[in-house]
Amino acid sequence: MKRRSFLHLAATAAALPFAPRFARAQAYPAHPIRLIVGFPAGGQVDITARLAAQWLGNALGQTVVVENKPGAGGNLGAQAVINAAPDGYTLFFAAASNTVNTTLFADLPYDFARDTAPVGTINRIPLVLEVNPTFAAQNVAGFVAYAKANPGRLSVGSPSAGTPPYLCVELLKMMAGIDIVHVPYVGENQMVTDLLGAQLMAGVGGISSGIGHIKAGKLRALGVTTAAPVAELPGVPTIGDTIPGFEASGWSGVVAPKNTPQEIIDKLAAAIGTIQADPKFKERLSDFGAPLFALSPEAFGKFIVEETAKWGKVVKFAGLKPQ
Repeated sequence: MKRRSFLHLAATAAALPFAPRFARAQAYPAHPIRLIVGFPAGGQVDITARLAAQWLGNALGQTVVVENKPGAGGNLGAQAVINAAPDGYTLFFAAASNTVNTTLFADLPYDFARDTAPVGTINRIPLVLEVNPTFAAQNVAGFVAYAKANPGRLSVGSPSAGTPPYLCVELLKMMAGIDIVHVPYVGENQMVTDLLGAQLMAGVGGISSGIGHIKAGKLRALGVTTAAPVAELPGVPTIGDTIPGFEASGWSGVVAPKNTPQEIIDKLAAAIGTIQADPKFKERLSDFGAPLFALSPEAFGKFIVEETAKWGKVVKFAGLKPQ
């Protein structure tokens, strides 16, 4: 065999093991992608998931369909993705609650950090203490004073167990030394509805679900839970201004089932990077009160581990149990 022919055959043979992987990466995505959300429609996580799905679909050249699987603080949605085929066609819009649940729920059939493949973060979720305008307190100090003057009489709502707003209510009870009735809801949308109708006087939720009502004067924001004020609610102080050291926020990001091929993870991560680099996407997130938060798959994986440890300490310290 001539040397040139031999070298050509050798090169072709060496490339064969990589050919299917290359073809798979080139073909993906060949049909619509499911993006599962672990909460009902209308809440903070759902709103940002639908926005991200629309823009990701454009970046990938394929439809990304949002599917809501609410229940158990996001656990049902997470398990559906963890049990799905690792082919990139079933993704999960993860939230901080998924790292909280690792400690909050004693008998989870999965380990979120171990059994998912991180793709990339999308946004931060600042939270807000909001009240019906008929409520007497005009600020956080007034809220604390009212709660202390009326122990066990003030009901404060939050989304379901395991969510950052849920933990924020417990932190508020603990750090302010107040006796309030914590009312967890199945979804954030119903909590806002009850706030608007004065069936509930106070609640902690994501800015996205309440910002329109706050700007319209139908709800009053007493304080944000972040360490610094947020641009989306100008003039609203932090809760930490009144209760030193109080700080918490949520986040959202995309994960895939464990063992999803790296080339698919890379393609999805690149698409997330593309939409996050678009000023219009950043502006749309800001409109919903959800500032951009960008991490690579590797950094996101480390972040999930760190968040799991942080919230685990809070859950154990407060002795929280799922509702």
